[in-house]
Amino acid sequence: MSQPNDKNYLALGDSYTIGEGVPELSRWPNQLATLLSGNGKKIKTTIIATTGWRTDNLANAIQIAQLKNEYDLVSLLIGVNNQYQGRSVDEFSIEFEDLLKTAIHLAKGQIKNVFVVSIPDYGYTPFGEKRKEKISTAIDHFNFMAEKIAEKYGVLFIDITPISREGLSKPDMIVADGLHPSEKMYALWVTKIAAELRKRR
Repeated sequence: MSQPNDKNYLALGDSYTIGEGVPELSRWPNQLATLLSGNGKKIKTTIIATTGWRTDNLANAIQIAQLKNEYDLVSLLIGVNNQYQGRSVDEFSIEFEDLLKTAIHLAKGQIKNVFVVSIPDYGYTPFGEKRKEKISTAIDHFNFMAEKIAEKYGVLFIDITPISREGLSKPDMIVADGLHPSEKMYALWVTKIAAELRKRR
C-alpha cells in the first residue's frame, strides 16, 4: 500500500536499464531505488526497457504504455543500439531530444527530477574488445550529443562511461555473456548517480 512519503521512479532505456544477465533486484534502477529509500520513504520503480531497443523503439513503447505524468524521478539511458546498428548520430540526436522532452513531461514537468545516464562503452568487454578503438570513438560521439541536449534543457547528465571502461581489466564487472555489466559494476554506477542526485537536490 502506498504511503504519503512514497515516490515513483521511472527508468527508461534498453538492455542496461533492464539489467540483461542480472537478477531483477540487481538492475541499477532497482539498486538506486533501494539506496535512495529510507527515513520512511519508499521508492516504487517502473522500468520501460528491453534489450536491443533504439531510441525509436523506446519512444514507441512509452506511447503504448500510456504513462501518466506522475513520476518524482525519471532516468533516461539510451543509444547504444543506435550506434551498434549503424544508425546516424543526427537521427539519434533528434529522437533523443524528443525522448528527453517526454521524460520531463512524465516527471510532472520538473527538470530537476530528470537525469540522463551516459551510454556505457561495450568496447571494453570481451564481446567488443577487438573493435575497442572504433566503438569507443563512436560511443564518445553519441555521448557528446546526449550531454549537449541534456545541457540545453538543464537536465543532469551523469557520466558512467569511465566506469564501464573497467570491464576488461576487472572480469567480475561483466556477466557471463561477455557484454553486459554485472551487479558489481551497476553498484558503482549507482554510487555515482546517487551522489550526483544528492548534489542537485
